[in-house]
Amino acid sequence: MILERNNMFNIRQINDDLERVIGPEHVTELRNLMRYYRLCQSAVNEVGTKLENLDGEYENEYNHNPIHHMEQRMKSVDSLFNKMKKKHLPKTIAAVENNIFDIGGIRVITNYISDVYTIKENLISQDDVTLLKVKDYIRDPKPSGYRSLHLVVKVPVFLSTGPVETPVEIQIRTVGMDMWASLEHKLRYKTNVPSAKVADFADRLVDDANTIYKVEQNLQTIYRELSEPGVFKNEEYVPRYPLLWRSVGARLFRQLSF
Repeated sequence: MILERNNMFNIRQINDDLERVIGPEHVTELRNLMRYYRLCQSAVNEVGTKLENLDGEYENEYNHNPIHHMEQRMKSVDSLFNKMKKKHLPKTIAAVENNIFDIGGIRVITNYISDVYTIKENLISQDDVTLLKVKDYIRDPKPSGYRSLHLVVKVPVFLSTGPVETPVEIQIRTVGMDMWASLEHKLRYKTNVPSAKVADFADRLVDDANTIYKVEQNLQTIYRELSEPGVFKNEEYVPRYPLLWRSVGARLFRQLSF
């Protein structure tokens, strides 16, 4: 029994409010957008359940939890429209469905680097998960030092009228990578620090990203020796080279016009 529904849309009430505020001629498109948001939320829930099941299996079979924690998010309408504007897309539901695949997102924080790829391989091997895009910023980090594995998948959301394939963006990274990304995001978007200091911090963060990665590799090596066979059976990460862009961070942040 569902006892509580969090963050569920009251479509009827919102439709009445919209018709009163903006007029009936715009309500149909907005109604379709809200329905699509609900689909995307359901798709995120589907992926979250799959990931919880995988984590539980690994705990039982190998006494190891690859997932440290997960975070779900829905893209705000403001953010959606800003992205569509940058892509020069019309504000229609068809444009959203055909071009925007990250309305619903889930961030998976893992304990070790190889856990990232374990989760990826076990998720996309499922029959009802369709892989649309992969961007591996662990093997090929961004100049800023950012590391993460980004996937876009489609999963079926089962409605009374039948299944609807719906996209979800999944970001998978380690605890250390996530800590670094949170600080870099604050530096990039949420600081009033002078631009010269921001550029200096950006350079230092590139070095810190390399250090965190090396530490996590070392910790994984120790954990592997202490663990049961099979814990890291999908161990395929291994970029053997460090991130070398020492001064790119400063140039990057100067271009952002803080």
